[in-house]
Amino acid sequence: MAKTVMVLGGGIGGVVAASRLRKALPREHRVVLVEREARHLFQPSLLWLMLGWRTPQQITRPIERLVHHGIEVMHGSVERIDPARRAVTVAGLEHVADYLVIALGAELAPEAVPGLAEAGHNLYSLAGASALRDALPDFQQGRLAVLVSTMPFKCPAAPYEAAMLLEYACRRRGVRGAVTLDFYTPEPGPMPVAGPEVSRQVRQMVESKGIAVHVEHAVQRVDPQARRIEFADGSHADFDLLAYVPPHRAPQAVKDAGLAGASGWVTVDRSTLATSFPGVHAIGDITGIPLAIGKPLPKAGVFAHKQAEVVAHNIAAEIMGKPADARYEGAGECFVEAGDGRAGFGSGNFYAEPAPRIRLRPPSRPLRLLKLAYEKFWLYRWF
Repeated sequence: MAKTVMVLGGGIGGVVAASRLRKALPREHRVVLVEREARHLFQPSLLWLMLGWRTPQQITRPIERLVHHGIEVMHGSVERIDPARRAVTVAGLEHVADYLVIALGAELAPEAVPGLAEAGHNLYSLAGASALRDALPDFQQGRLAVLVSTMPFKCPAAPYEAAMLLEYACRRRGVRGAVTLDFYTPEPGPMPVAGPEVSRQVRQMVESKGIAVHVEHAVQRVDPQARRIEFADGSHADFDLLAYVPPHRAPQAVKDAGLAGASGWVTVDRSTLATSFPGVHAIGDITGIPLAIGKPLPKAGVFAHKQAEVVAHNIAAEIMGKPADARYEGAGECFVEAGDGRAGFGSGNFYAEPAPRIRLRPPSRPLRLLKLAYEKFWLYRWF
């Protein structure tokens, strides 16, 4: 009997899941991807867009291209999910599937911090990175602040990369001597889940650029007129240009469906990514997966990608009557771009006990060339 698999979300995890399912299943079975945006955004490249090294067209691809691979594309927002029935309402119409893969990601909510959206530029959105790119040429002197608003946030290295790249851009433009750079985060240190040694290395990378790192600074509000960040401990910081990582939250449809657990994110089996509802899986940033150290698995595209491979294999195997034996075992890696044409590379096992085992290779030019190659490979491979 023909089956229908619906993949909700066209980010990295959703695109990989849908593509792998389509390749693994005979054409009698439907693979449907639901996505509200017309174009897929390769988010790691927002850092390069921020500096004018990329255009929006270079780092996005039409979602509709997936139709040529045999994937049905349904455009629209997911308004309601009934996980018990595997039913999804999109643009007012209900669709029922045999399997659901929830890959809706984390919703960005800058409005959750009063004044934040009006005061600065969102590093994690196409519009925000573009606006920051346009603002940089007029920024000749003053205080440049990079702010992580809340935890958790996706791409744990990205704001640190942004700070180092912005510092590099100021040097390239000859204004570095007139610019003060500060980094504010509620974290106890950079990328704390990766362990104290990696955290120390990343902090040293950032501080070696003359960027002051202020940890355990939880923002309470931002005053756009005064250009002032106010923190929960009563302290404050002034700025002339602000780049920020906004608060993240699960989409409302996921919350309304009762899928968000105590963490605010979807609870899944950490090996199979199965939820408590038969035939329903969740992958990527929408999930909350506790680690042995008591902290959650970071939110990052690399995890969404690897989890998508596992889920696609197991769903296809179940449909075809084969062993659904794929398991996600906690591996992950990412580049850490440091400016000056160099990038570091962190990799390891986040499921390791008693703590994740992560190694960070120091920045080098060959590693940055690999990052450049990976961007081109991703966009070519999946679109």
